[in-house]
Amino acid sequence: MKRKELQEHKTKPLAELKKELAELHEKMISLRLDVSTGKVKNLKEFRNVKKSIAQLETIVGFGEKEGKNAS
Repeated sequence: MKRKELQEHKTKPLAELKKELAELHEKMISLRLDVSTGKVKNLKEFRNVKKSIAQLETIVGFGEKEGKNAS
């Protein structure tokens, strides 16, 4: 995820971020299956999805802690 995208995510409501986080978790599951069956050779995509999930979880955690963007 690029810096510009991270800045955009910081302004989004928590509900939208959680929805995107769920989509990334689904993508991670499908990538995990594809890697185990040998369909995907590029492991960088797997690493990028993991990194994006971690970044979004951090933003969601700060948002919940501060109590803003609760809508």
